[in-house]
Amino acid sequence: MANEPTRILGLDPGLRRTGWGVVVAEGSRLRWIAHGVVTPPETAPLSERLLHLLDALGAVCADYACDEAAVEEVFVNVNPSSTLKLGHARAAVMLAPARCGLSVAEYSPNLIKKAVVGAGHADKSQIAFMVKRLLPAAGDVKADAADALAVAITHAQLRRMNHLAIRGTA
Repeated sequence: MANEPTRILGLDPGLRRTGWGVVVAEGSRLRWIAHGVVTPPETAPLSERLLHLLDALGAVCADYACDEAAVEEVFVNVNPSSTLKLGHARAAVMLAPARCGLSVAEYSPNLIKKAVVGAGHADKSQIAFMVKRLLPAAGDVKADAADALAVAITHAQLRRMNHLAIRGTA
């Protein structure tokens, strides 16, 4: 139900820094719970870095009793090797909440920016500004965590709109 409190985990995948943020959506109200950044050891082999992401984000899911998760989709980079590595990181990031039994939604960067800022080509400072306005209890949030909270906000808005649309047609 859209009016029951739902804990949403937003995730901004990255191999060096993966942002995460947890919000509670209750109807049209949002409440900040927590946010942070997972930073796997840069000198570790790729497999260990991916395992670090999987384990750390699994702990976040469990620690904050999340109900649903949402992840930012990968954008295609100019460098194919970087895009592939980001794809690996994104897979680990998606598996963590799935392993905890959560459904995982995916949203494009432009949709997230449009949902939070109102413009599909907003920059990181605009996203951080709007996250601070929408979730004042979060305080000043660094870019990776702000992006993750923006993913959670987008999911909360779209799940509510979908619920209202379904109720309106019944």
